[in-house]
Amino acid sequence: MTSASAAIPPQSDSAVADIDALRSAVTAGFDTTMSRLKDLVGIPGIAWASFDPLDLDRSADAVATLVRDAGFSDVRILRCGKADGTPGGPAVVARRQAAPGKPTILLYAHHDVQPPGEKALWETEPFVAVELGGRLYGRGAADDKAGIMAHLAAYAAVTEVLGEEFGLGVTLFFEGEEEAGSPTFRTFLETHRELLRADVIIVADSSNWKVGVPALTTSLRGLIDGTIEVQVLDHAVHSGMYGGPVLDAPTLLSRLIATLHDDEGSVAIDGLVGYDKATVDLTEAEYRADASVLDGVKLAGTGSIASRMWTKPALSIIGFDAPAVEMASNTLLPRARAKFSLRLAPGQVPAEAMEAVRRHVQVHAPFGAKVVFTPGESGNSYLADTSSAAAGFAMWALGEAWGVPAVEMGIGGSIPFISDLTEVYPEAQILVTGVEDPDSRAHSANESLHIGDFRNAVVAEALLLARLNSEGLD
Repeated sequence: MTSASAAIPPQSDSAVADIDALRSAVTAGFDTTMSRLKDLVGIPGIAWASFDPLDLDRSADAVATLVRDAGFSDVRILRCGKADGTPGGPAVVARRQAAPGKPTILLYAHHDVQPPGEKALWETEPFVAVELGGRLYGRGAADDKAGIMAHLAAYAAVTEVLGEEFGLGVTLFFEGEEEAGSPTFRTFLETHRELLRADVIIVADSSNWKVGVPALTTSLRGLIDGTIEVQVLDHAVHSGMYGGPVLDAPTLLSRLIATLHDDEGSVAIDGLVGYDKATVDLTEAEYRADASVLDGVKLAGTGSIASRMWTKPALSIIGFDAPAVEMASNTLLPRARAKFSLRLAPGQVPAEAMEAVRRHVQVHAPFGAKVVFTPGESGNSYLADTSSAAAGFAMWALGEAWGVPAVEMGIGGSIPFISDLTEVYPEAQILVTGVEDPDSRAHSANESLHIGDFRNAVVAEALLLARLNSEGLD
């Protein structure tokens, strides 16, 4: 494990009382913080078109009320239109002006959540917050309503302890459509560019290394997706009458999919970037436990496990169009289609990766089948500037809050809007933090939050804000 905090000297002994006072303030208000988080978990605000938009509005209203209670007077619920003319999700935005000479900090999280999925897989009600074994269960408990409450609780603690000495500008930006892909995020930034402008942006939508070990997320993989369709016949025919001389489309599509990886399980598409550069690593046993890998299943790829998750490409087939087994008939199917999702190593240009996949499937078309490649969505990767003052302060604050050195870690997933932030605000120092851990199961059934680590996350952000307030970014 590595720590970047060595570049930032610890605070002087005279500041120790402030650290203790901030920790005490967070502890004193923590029952209230938890109660408010539980109330938020009870609101099923989902930004997908198939769910009731009134619940999403209710979620935004509840968050706006909490923001006003935190002392912000200028609180707005804002939207931008989507490309099809329908309204985007409701974002809650509030702003406190900076004192002369003080930087402005943007605190981001999102209040919308994933759909609950199959209810039978949940051990508790998805939208009823339940404490069990030191964890809080419920949809959004970790991703990302805890991020909102971490911001608000940290702000409450630092303003209580520092009083009039607290001069940072603070902008809250609580998005309402992140789990739907942030369709209006870039438009929102450009529309409200000055309202959201900040010197430091703290995105509380990531994870820690493990329970008891904090982390600053320093890299995120990019993402592309699309569909691959194989066509072999003009129309379906009887498999008994015509089977043998021609292979059906699902079989040929399966053969094509098999070319996407080599025999070791590494992505086998020419032109993709990948490297082995993780500074911390998981053991195979840890990975198997976290990912619920079945006994006997061999792990894929080469290099360290962390690099396979963070700095190398990973391709998955996430959808397959073919008749369901119970609807199957003795027919040679003329066409079959699959959707792929490809995570890109930091530094990979998404457009180049998309072209590499297109070229690969055309070259490897099995038995001369017609292959139709349709590109889908794409998102850039992210690589943090760990030499920035804000990153050094964050590593220090995380270490102080947890009592163990913080680590720099990558995330195998993608947060495409981070690249929008870097493009619209190129001078801002961006920090990606979070409250999740490997067992939080975000997006899955039984999503949960480790309560002790959540408290530490609030303490860490309070310490970070206090440090930025006292020392600035120079």
